[in-house]
Amino acid sequence: MPAVDIRRLLLERPVVIGLAVPGMPYGSPGRGLETEREAYDVILIGKDRSTSMFTSYPAA
Repeated sequence: MPAVDIRRLLLERPVVIGLAVPGMPYGSPGRGLETEREAYDVILIGKDRSTSMFTSYPAA
């Protein structure tokens, strides 16, 4: 989970359960080289269990 997304969540304070990055994509923080990153989405999980895209990161 990129720190910038956590900071944004804490600043915006939406009424949600949290964030998720399904699948542990290569190149996400702690998962390999940023320069070889796979594309991935950070998902926002609502209190009603709904999901929506919070941020999208393209492949590097």
